[in-house]
Amino acid sequence: MEKQEILISVGSKIKEIRQNKGLSQLDLVGKMDGNIDVTNISRIEKGRTNPTVYTLFRIALALEVHPKEFLEIQIKES
Repeated sequence: MEKQEILISVGSKIKEIRQNKGLSQLDLVGKMDGNIDVTNISRIEKGRTNPTVYTLFRIALALEVHPKEFLEIQIKES
């Protein structure tokens, strides 16, 4: 699995969880500890940036989920 595919999968999972909770990206930023810009959330969800473990942890806390949920992705056999 390529790096870009992993980033897109993680970002898609974050977006799916956020939307299932009825939150906008702005709502998510408002619930997060520390400073983060809405454009950063957008880039993460689209797989355009590689978030730090700390950022993933903060997103998980704001979404009230375990960070491992972001990593539950299908691994393609080569």
